[in-house]
Amino acid sequence: MQKPVKMTYQDTKLVSLRSNFEKVISMYDNNPTLTGLHKEIIEERQGEVWAKDEVKNTAGLKKFYIESYGCQMNFSDSEIVASILEGAGFVSHRDVFEADLILINTCSIREKAEETVRKRLQLFRKIKRKKPGTLIGVLGCMAERLKQKLMEEEKLVDLVIGPDAYRTLPELVESAEDGEKGINVLLSREETYADISPVRLGSNGICGFISIMRGCDNMCSFCVVPFTRGRERSRDPFSILAEAQDLFDQGFREVTLLGQNVDSYKWDHPENGEHYNFAKLLRLVADIHPDLRVRFSTSHPKDITDEVLYTIAEYENICNYIHLPVQSGNSRILELMNRTYDREWYKERIDAIYRIIPDCAISADVITGFCTETEEEHQDTVTMIQYARYTMSYMFAYSERPGTLAARKLVDDIPEEVKKRRLAEVITVQRAISHEDNLKELGKVYKILVEGDSKKSSEHFAGRNSQNKVIVFPKVENVKPADYVMVRVTESTSATLLGEICE
Repeated sequence: MQKPVKMTYQDTKLVSLRSNFEKVISMYDNNPTLTGLHKEIIEERQGEVWAKDEVKNTAGLKKFYIESYGCQMNFSDSEIVASILEGAGFVSHRDVFEADLILINTCSIREKAEETVRKRLQLFRKIKRKKPGTLIGVLGCMAERLKQKLMEEEKLVDLVIGPDAYRTLPELVESAEDGEKGINVLLSREETYADISPVRLGSNGICGFISIMRGCDNMCSFCVVPFTRGRERSRDPFSILAEAQDLFDQGFREVTLLGQNVDSYKWDHPENGEHYNFAKLLRLVADIHPDLRVRFSTSHPKDITDEVLYTIAEYENICNYIHLPVQSGNSRILELMNRTYDREWYKERIDAIYRIIPDCAISADVITGFCTETEEEHQDTVTMIQYARYTMSYMFAYSERPGTLAARKLVDDIPEEVKKRRLAEVITVQRAISHEDNLKELGKVYKILVEGDSKKSSEHFAGRNSQNKVIVFPKVENVKPADYVMVRVTESTSATLLGEICE
């Protein structure tokens, strides 16, 4: 009989720490209207660890572990970081306890997000104490906003790298290994990472994401993005098309074009002056192949044009789904938010979408309890949700973010209990509309891209229709992931559509 291995005190502490680590599930605030839908901020992916298939022989290789939070842009950035590190001789790894470099890609959009990241950093620091020499780095939006605090005051990290400085990561790691501060949070007016081929970490091999632009020029008073991601700049269309073509050649059948405001995409050819706007880019990507579905996120009400809408209507493979954040349904509050449109403008855009693309699904972002919002103004938001008939919404109570225009110029004067009550009211309204919308799907037939097994049963597939709704259906012979199938909706629950493949 093999003798039991005697564990040292340090081994025991690491096992205990590993056990606690595995119990931690980092999630954002629950939002009942999001269940069962493919979301812009994907709740179940918060804290996701991305790695390629494990390299069997890692002797002599440095291993990095990366954990991502926030919007899809952050997850896309993690793929860029992975590509840069692999080019410098690192290999990705899923086990944080085996990693030489621990990275966390962060989000500052809400206070809850920052609290989650801080808890993770405290846990990583405990790992570092048990395994000296491990480096810990913060990437993304929190890096720029809290660089001094994280590195010097709280001493939680060795590296702080902003969204525009990922190319310098290998050099910063070397500096940190030598005991120097590894910090670069400089924002750029030019960096788009257009020449970097992202490593598709954790991908299902069917749906891919392509960043078409970086930064934001919209100075919404509640938002930190312009201060953490810099000014808006667009990638050249040729690098975007090459990336999309490469994904299709690899077997991917859907791409999502990403940007803080995709409708303001613009690029002028430096030699012939040819102008490319978002509608033109959409056409070029859709023309790669009829079997390549095209989605995009996010649109801005002031910039989405009829040309974009007619382009969506023209192409069967451009999905009939638009995420069009409203934030508030009241014109005075929209002005305080510096959204640059009013209630009537937004309603006209909704009308245009339904007129040009009758079966289009629309989703939105909603903030309740913004500075000085009255009950009557709150009701304008409720009625806007009812008018637009969103299939789903991201709904949150206002949370003041340090450094924003609202934090500097406005008073956060709505009591927390009022914010939460108003939030509960809009959630109730949206939930009812979503349920009614699902009931109307019964009997309809949709073209579905099979994305993989259902979460609840290996006997069922799951996929989305053009309107971004997930439909679960029994597996049949000769159908596999990445196939397109026609599915009839047979049942609707409060969160999910069930169906069966049409013969």
